[in-house]
Amino acid sequence: MVQRPDEEIDLAAAALLIAEEEYPGLDVASYVQKLDRLASNVRKRMPSRTPAHEPAAAIRALNGQIFEEEAFHGNRQDYYDPRNSFLNEVIDRRTGIPITLSILYMEVARRIGFNVDGVGFPGHFLVKHVGTRAQTIVIDPFFGGRTLDADDLRQMLSSIHGRSVPLEVSHLNSVGKKQILSRVLHNLRSVYSDRGDSTRAMSAVDRLLILDPEDAEALRERDEIRLGEKRAN
Repeated sequence: MVQRPDEEIDLAAAALLIAEEEYPGLDVASYVQKLDRLASNVRKRMPSRTPAHEPAAAIRALNGQIFEEEAFHGNRQDYYDPRNSFLNEVIDRRTGIPITLSILYMEVARRIGFNVDGVGFPGHFLVKHVGTRAQTIVIDPFFGGRTLDADDLRQMLSSIHGRSVPLEVSHLNSVGKKQILSRVLHNLRSVYSDRGDSTRAMSAVDRLLILDPEDAEALRERDEIRLGEKRAN
C-alpha cells in the first residue's frame, strides 16, 4: 500500500494494517465499514450537503457524533498503552492518543466531504481545515475536537516544553499520510522499547523501513535494538 503515491494511500486501511501484525487475521474491511457508518451518522447532523462551505457546522456535526454521541476521548489515564496506537482498538475502546484520534477524525471528515489535514505539531498531533478563503481552523481531537487559536497553541507549546516557546508557522504545516503512519510506528517503537519488548520494537522499526528504507532514525533504532539484544544474550 505505501508504495502508492501519498494521495492514493487509504490512511484508515494502512493504519489498520499496522495493527494487523499485532492482531493476526484482523478484519480490516469491517473496521472501515465502522468508519463509514460513523460518517453516515455525522452526515445526518449536517444542516446541508456542503460541509466545505459551512466549516463551523461540519465541525459541530463531527464533534457531536464522535465525541458526544460515541464518547471518543483522549486516553489520559494510560497514555502509553500500546493499544492507543492501533486504530481497531481506538474504534472499539473509544479512546486513543492524539495521532490515532486524529486519523479517525480525518477519515470520518473525508467521508462527509470535509477536508481535514494532519498537523505534526511538536509533541501533540492536531488536524486543521483550510477553508475556501484560506481560513485555517486548528482542531484537537484528543480534547474533544476543540478548536485552537494562536494563544491556545502557544500555551500548548509552553506546556509541552516546560518553558516559553515561540509559535512558528512551520508548526502548523500539513503532513502527508506516510508521515502520519511513520509517527504512529515511531510511537509504537518507543512504547515497546520502554517496556523492554525488543521483538515488537524491532517489528515497528521494520515497518518504518518499509515506509522509508533511508529513515536515519529507524536505522539507528534498529542498530540500538540489535546491540541491546546482543548484550542481553
